[in-house]
This record gives sequence, C-alpha cells and structure tokens, in this order.
Amino acid sequence: MADMVVYSINGPVVKVRVAQGGTVTLALLDMVYVGSNRLIGEVIAVNDTEATIQVYEATTGLSPGEAVTSSGGPQKAMLGPGLLSNIFDGIQRPLRDMISTHGLFVAVGGHFSPLSPTALWQVTPLVSPGDQVTPGMVFATCPETALIEHRSLVPPGISGTVLQVAAAGRYTINDPIVIVRDTRQVEHQLSLAQQWPIRQSRPVRKRLPLSRPLITGLRVIDTLFPLAKGGTAAIPGGFGTGKTMTQHQLAKYCDADVIIYIGCGERGNEMTQVLQEFAELIDPHTQRPLTDRTLLIANTSNMPVAAREASIYTGITLAEYYRDMGYHVAMLADSTSRWAEALREISGRLEEMPAEEGFPAYLPSRIAQFYERAGEVTTLGGSTGSISIVGAVSPQGADFSEPVTQNTKRYVRCFWALDKELAYARHYPAINWTDSYSEYLEDLQRYYSRQVDRSFTECRNRLASILQEESRLMETVKLVGADVLPDDQRLVIEVARIIRVGFLQQNAFHPQDSFVPLTKQLKMMEVILLFDALARNAVRQRIPLSQIMKSGLPEQIIRMKYEIANDEPERFDTYLEDIRTFFTKLTLDSLP
Repeated sequence: MADMVVYSINGPVVKVRVAQGGTVTLALLDMVYVGSNRLIGEVIAVNDTEATIQVYEATTGLSPGEAVTSSGGPQKAMLGPGLLSNIFDGIQRPLRDMISTHGLFVAVGGHFSPLSPTALWQVTPLVSPGDQVTPGMVFATCPETALIEHRSLVPPGISGTVLQVAAAGRYTINDPIVIVRDTRQVEHQLSLAQQWPIRQSRPVRKRLPLSRPLITGLRVIDTLFPLAKGGTAAIPGGFGTGKTMTQHQLAKYCDADVIIYIGCGERGNEMTQVLQEFAELIDPHTQRPLTDRTLLIANTSNMPVAAREASIYTGITLAEYYRDMGYHVAMLADSTSRWAEALREISGRLEEMPAEEGFPAYLPSRIAQFYERAGEVTTLGGSTGSISIVGAVSPQGADFSEPVTQNTKRYVRCFWALDKELAYARHYPAINWTDSYSEYLEDLQRYYSRQVDRSFTECRNRLASILQEESRLMETVKLVGADVLPDDQRLVIEVARIIRVGFLQQNAFHPQDSFVPLTKQLKMMEVILLFDALARNAVRQRIPLSQIMKSGLPEQIIRMKYEIANDEPERFDTYLEDIRTFFTKLTLDSLP
C-alpha cells in the first residue's frame, strides 16, 4: 500500500495524497491518524489521488510530509458500563483521565479509552447455553450506578445460538461474557462493551406515536407549551436570557431516566460552572447525586472546532444506546448555534459555496438529521425507550430570523422563545408566551385527561386565551394608556398579571416553587380561572373593578404558589371557598 502523506494544512482541514502512481485507499468517513502525534481525524472528501480530512485536534506544529494512517473504519463511540457520571470531550475522550495524565490543558495526540479497561463490574448473565439470541436482546446486566442498571445488548447484526456463558461475577468491559454461533457457524464473543459509528443512527423495530409528556415541573412548559417524551424542542434566546439556566432546570427535574448534557462551543468558565453544579446537585426524585444518571460532554469554545461538530453526534449515539436499553433519555445540547458555526468554519476552509450568512448549503439537512434521531420507539429487544432532544439556539443579537433559528424551527415541534425583556425583569423562566408554541397539545390531550383531570386541557386553553387577549389590549394601552379602557378590559389585564406573576413566573430556589407537579398546576389554574369568571360576572353587574382589586384577593392568589406545598392540593379548596365567599358578599352588598 502506498504511503499517504500530508501536503496541505488549513486549520483543521488537512489534505493528503499518495506517491506518484499510487491510489488513495481511504474511504469516506474513515477515522484516521494524522502526523507523528497521531491526531484523530475523519475523511470528508476523497478521490483517486487525494483525500481531505477534518482533524479533531489542534494542528499546530503539523508539517507537510507527515504520514497518515487509517484506523480501518469510521469514527465510533464506545458503549458500555462506565459512561454515566463521566465527563467526555467531543470525541469521547475522558477528561478526568486526561487531567491525571496531562494536567488541566488538553494535550494533542492523547489517546485514552473512553471506558476503563481495568474496572470490574458485577455481571449477571441472563441467557443460558442453547438459548437463541437476536439483535437488541439483553444478555447480561450490571449496576452501572445506584440509579441505573446497565443492560448489555446483543449488537445489531448478530443472532444465533448461545454456546458458552460466563458465570456471574466481576468482569472488565473486554472480558467475553457470552459466545454466540450464528447460522454461518461463525462464533461471536459478546463483552460488556461495543462500538457504533456516531454518524449512523442505531436501528429500532418501530417508531411509536408520542403520547406522554416529559414532565419538567416548570408550569409555563408543562401547561402552556408541553414537550412529549421522544419529542424535540428548541430554546432560542439572546445572551443572558437564561438558556443554560433553563436547561439546568430541565436536567434536574424532568422525569427522564438518563440525562445527557452537551456543552457545545460554550465558554469555558460557563462549562466549568456546569460541571461543578452537576457534581453537587441531588436528584429530587431519588435523593441521590444527579450524576448517577447524568453523562456530560464538554467541548468548549477554545477546543478544536472540528471536535465541536462531532460532539453532537457522539452525544446522540450515547443517547440511542440507553434508549435501546429501554430508558427514557433527555438530551440537552447547549448550543446548536455553536455547532452550526463549526460547520460554517469548516465549510469555509473547504472553499464550499456559502449559503445564507455564510453557512453551508447543507445546514438544514444536518439540523434535520440531528433532530430526527429523537423519538419514542420499540427497540430491537422489544422494550420501549425514547430520546427527547432540547437544543439551545443562540442567535446573534436575539434575531430569530437568522438561519440556524429558522431552520431549527422547521424541524422541531416545540419552540420556547426566550425574551430578553422578561429576563432583565427577573421573570424566570423568560419564555415569551406569545412567541412560543407547542405542536404536542393534541397528542398529549388523552394523557392529561386520564392521568390528571379531564378539565386540564380546557383550563390550559382558557389561560392561554386570557394571555392572548391581554397581548391585543396592550397594543391599545401603549397608544392611549390603561385608564381609558372599560372595566371589563382592564380586568383582562389584571387577571393576565396574576397569571404572569402568580403562575408563569417561577422561583428556581424556592422549595415549593422550583418543581411543581401537574396536579398542583391544575389546582392553581382552577383558582385563577374561578377568580376570573366571578370577577367578570361582577363587572357585568356594574360593580367597580377597583372594589374587586382592593380586596387583596389578587395578591393572595399570587402568593399561593409559595404557601401551598406540592403534596397538599386539598388546601386549594380554602382559596376557592374564599373567592366564592367574597364575590357572593360583594354581589349582595351591591344590591339596592
């Protein structure tokens, strides 16, 4: 085989060629090792005489003439026990191991196994000699963390008869646990670890319709703009509007089994804060450390740009692996704008024809390919699992018309638009209720009716209509002021204020308000809507609005989110009774 050598270096883009008369033996998407430091790269273009490689590490010091060797296959993620509680870079190198070897700065050419080859796991085989196994079947389990049982799966493409099974005991990820003979009489050794190409989605038996919400405990999301398990959502917002804060809240409180958080191109100090906070957080559902069910991928803005592009695919491949075990996975990407910027930079160095704002013409298809790997499925093994993707978008200048936001909007069904004015007013979460939407409302209606109450969807719709009516009225208020409005319209504005401050605004640090179950959300809506209905009736009877507002009921309703614990829904009956009593007395007093 002719030697392949570097002849052109342009940042992370390296071109290689063979000697005169030779032929390139690389294949598209092959992983290669570049130069004397064996930098990891990927073939992105190839012809019979030369190949173009994007290098996932810094190419400083790389010289023309250095050798390039192929790994013999595409870039793959290593899958097995030990992923959870770990921190990886964009190409799945364990950062803790790299720190212990190279210090606090990532060294070029560092090669580390993503999973410890020496760690021992207490394995319980689930098959016996003579059993028939098929792709996706669980052949062994081991406790990966205190919360998550790791289920070792028969890799896709392997099926047959079990010949040997190791006894229950402690094994490394590379020890053979099961030996399978397929129909061609070829024997396969199955261990705890396996590999999968990151740019190829893992196969499933069937995709399922989405019918269950991902419960987050955030009222503005769960009630107004819900996300289904297996759904896709975008969080666009300018600098300082709370994208990272919202994703932290989702990671802490959402009812997914496994959380995968990808810091893609974010500032190093912000990612450091994420890593420190996650290490200290206690899972409110289990009272165990949150890291027991969390996997972090850190690729900060000062890391190589090509690895930033790969980090998204690494994360979604790991998410698919836990989905195939039958878990519900929430994948949080912060932010996909930085990922798109990496695509733009590499495209520019490849001298490709730019599209809108310099982004490559294939940006929409790449975004679609990423979000389409979400969903709830029946796995090859017959269990049910899901991946819910929440991608933060960072449009420059909070301009939602820029290409990344607009193309993301085409492929997600949930859009949580963050508003800088709400953020600066300390309204958390700063999700704008007029610019946001969710297309999952109809899909989840049956769940709300059966699991919460039949009135949940109706209450939600009434709440949303009041906010929409207020938005229309505020256009008039901006022109002529609120004083000229009749009492019935001023009442709409006052009730909308109660909804905004008492329901949509949430305190992430208050023990009663940081997470709110659906039952409490429904009770809060019932209190607000009863006040609205009786107040409207009183205004129609010519009772002055000022007399209603000075009663103190609005402020009492706003405070109820702090005063009633999540496990005391019966206390809302007192609020409902107080409202009815007040309006009954008010109506009687107004009679001639």
